Amino acid sequence: MAGSAGPNDFGGRTSVRVVVVGDRGTGKSSLIVTIAAESFPENVPSVLPPTRLPSDFYADRVPITIIDTSSSPEHRGKLATECKLADAVLLTYACDQPSTLDRLSTFWLPELRRLEVKVPVIVVGCKLDLRDEQQQVSLEQVMSPIMQQFREIETCIECSALKQVQVPEVFYYAQKAVLHPTAPLFDQEAQTLKPRCVRALKRIFILCDNDRDGALSDAELNDFQVRCFSAPLQPSEIVGVKKVVQDKLPEGVNDHGLTLTGFLFLHALFIEKGRLETTWTVLRKFGYDNDMKLREDLIPVAFKRAPDQSVELTNEAMEFLKGIFFMFDIDGDGALRPAELDDLFSTAPESPWAEGVYKDATEKNALQGLSLDGFLSQDLMMWSLRFHVTLKEETWSDTVWKALKSIRNLLWTLMTLVEPASSLANLIYIGYSGDPASAFHITRRRRLDCKRQQSQRNVLQCYVFGPKNAGKSALLNALIGRPFSEKYTATTSERFAVNVVELPGGSKKKTLVMREVPEDGVKKLLSSKESLAACDIAVFVYDSSDENSWRKSMELLVDVASHGEVTGFGMPCLVVPTKGDLDPSPMAVQDSTRVCHVMGIQAPIPVSMKLGDSNNVFRQIIVAAQCPHLNIPETEAGKNRKQYRLLVNRSLMFVSAGAAVAIVGLAAYRVYAARKNIPSPTPK
Repeated sequence: MAGSAGPNDFGGRTSVRVVVVGDRGTGKSSLIVTIAAESFPENVPSVLPPTRLPSDFYADRVPITIIDTSSSPEHRGKLATECKLADAVLLTYACDQPSTLDRLSTFWLPELRRLEVKVPVIVVGCKLDLRDEQQQVSLEQVMSPIMQQFREIETCIECSALKQVQVPEVFYYAQKAVLHPTAPLFDQEAQTLKPRCVRALKRIFILCDNDRDGALSDAELNDFQVRCFSAPLQPSEIVGVKKVVQDKLPEGVNDHGLTLTGFLFLHALFIEKGRLETTWTVLRKFGYDNDMKLREDLIPVAFKRAPDQSVELTNEAMEFLKGIFFMFDIDGDGALRPAELDDLFSTAPESPWAEGVYKDATEKNALQGLSLDGFLSQDLMMWSLRFHVTLKEETWSDTVWKALKSIRNLLWTLMTLVEPASSLANLIYIGYSGDPASAFHITRRRRLDCKRQQSQRNVLQCYVFGPKNAGKSALLNALIGRPFSEKYTATTSERFAVNVVELPGGSKKKTLVMREVPEDGVKKLLSSKESLAACDIAVFVYDSSDENSWRKSMELLVDVASHGEVTGFGMPCLVVPTKGDLDPSPMAVQDSTRVCHVMGIQAPIPVSMKLGDSNNVFRQIIVAAQCPHLNIPETEAGKNRKQYRLLVNRSLMFVSAGAAVAIVGLAAYRVYAARKNIPSPTPK
């Protein structure tokens, strides 16, 4: 490739640190001096200081720092430290000392594993010139069993520092193993490209297939070559490339050009022949890192926002997702079958529903295909694994077979709300090429909404607090239409539920995201100053038949309200007594009503999920959230602080008014004195 390499050409690396380890007397120090001085040393110290090979030593123009080590027991601590800082390890043995070869598998390689050194290992046989000619054995025969056992070995090589045989190659292979690693690309055991590598190369192929005919024409191949290697292909070279593919894999070339199968075959061929740098150059030119994901700088996280602002998808992004759905719905049945889903996400690092637990997580049709509604939901289900999102499951009716359901984009919306960077990344992986700014909308600050007494948000987030067995999960299940269950399972981590709620009058809809906060997780949540900034409204649930449940819920209400008062991120709050089908606790009912009145929030909203009586609670949550200046609870401490501020302000106003009167009086006296020729008083 013409021109000098930049940091992004090697995954951001600007140098390579190589640590040389091995038994005493295997030639470590002599090897290092020989590569640096290009001559064999007569006298070598037992351990050399760090040695640097300049950037122009090898073609990749990345400098190498070589660290020598001692194998003596008293230096084991330093050896361990250096190994953990290494980008690659050179493990030496002496060709004339078979015992040092045995020690590779009995001590050194297990020791590197024990130290959790997860970098490429290059095994180097030194003192090749001293090997007994009567005991000539091929390197492959010697090392094959060891390499089978220790897959971290990248390559093996023998050299002679004295004769200067293959010394430069030793450090070249070490550098290459770091800059162009095999592990992310190729499965040595299966002898195939790794799945993530295939997915990345497929995306690159599609990006280069400008006419979308499923093959790279000669012109497209040439454009690809220029983009990756800054040099065009001659017509004869293009013919040669296609002939190599067609001879080995006939389906790799068709009338339109090089197919995806042929493109992948070429890269597998490069890797098998040791030309990993070719495939890596392609991947890095298209922005991939060593994990086969796009570099962070290519996924512009332009979501600079205050803690109380949120991110929503725009209509443009939703139209793109809708178009993607129809593009991959090959049979036109209004649903994406498993094969169609796999194809759609075959350009992302993973298929969102690869895990069996998610296969039935969203709405599907009678033939187990994913509807448009479900498609725009399930993507986020996978990406929000850590949030334990739960979704409504339905079976399509015959009518739905004829017409697609309305687009609700529930889980795409949720992902954009809680992890906007992930939302953007996955949009890009499946083909979105527009300006990120046109796909996302940053909402107005909640503090400003409060001042203007109205929220403009389409997506409202509700935190659900309450003690154990109060009915929090049942409330979330009701939002997504899941039947009530008598079985109680404690929620141990945060969980989300999302659905669309119709506003009074039926003309408008808002998306409600409910976030269940386990009782044990409240303290951790409130340990952060900005933890409530993203909360549009909070709901406090308690078991209406249990007085103790109310007490705990009230304590949570006071804690959350206090946190909001101190941080300035207070929010509307509602109290929801659950289990209305049970005999209520008079004390709990009366006290909850009293507390709501005292704290200045709406009266409790009783519900019974078992009886299916939701009391329009979700609509009431949305209505309250849209009025961010109301239903903000005041604690006693908060009221006292507010009263104190009022007193201070009044005192300042009184002092200011008194001073103003004094100034006016003095000015008037001076005018009068001047007229009467009375001397003005002189300030002391």
